Amino acid sequence: MSLFNEKRAWKSESAWLEACRTGDNAARKRLYTLYAEQLLAVCYRYTGEMESAHDVLHDGFIKVFTNFSYRGECPLFLWLRRVMVTQAIDYLRKEQRMRELPTEEMLFSATEEEADIAEEGEQIPQEKLMEFLAELPDGCRTVFNLYVFEEKSHREIAELLDIKVHTSSSQLHRAKSILAKRIKEYILYER
Repeated sequence: MSLFNEKRAWKSESAWLEACRTGDNAARKRLYTLYAEQLLAVCYRYTGEMESAHDVLHDGFIKVFTNFSYRGECPLFLWLRRVMVTQAIDYLRKEQRMRELPTEEMLFSATEEEADIAEEGEQIPQEKLMEFLAELPDGCRTVFNLYVFEEKSHREIAELLDIKVHTSSSQLHRAKSILAKRIKEYILYER
């Protein structure tokens, strides 16, 4: 029997989280309902494919529910997001989609300043920006996500992905260049 009656509200977040930890299905359903949509967006940012994002989300929640190790050291969503990011990176590795770009001094000419790109990007619907991000090559997309959304340094990214620091910075630069080109094309031709 469940620790808590599904029709009763949990008296506190800590009681609800303890119910998740002990395997209460109603508590787990609530956790999933509260965060699945946001976490699916995180998974999609990394995989670039909705079907793969659903797979990563599913596997991530299985990992969460199998070993509910949240102890309140950070906000719950941040902990869940960290689990999903790790799951997404593992998925990309397993699918052998994480390839290093050639390291032959990939120099991409910056066509615009980052501030100009960001300003133009604000004029585009968020769904379209997410589509552009999904179109990036896997390595570029992963580095971009880790750098921009997870605020990791190139050294941290290199260690996490088992790549060179230079490769991380090159992939970020390439991602920004590709995104800048897509944003410019959208503004000029697709509006």
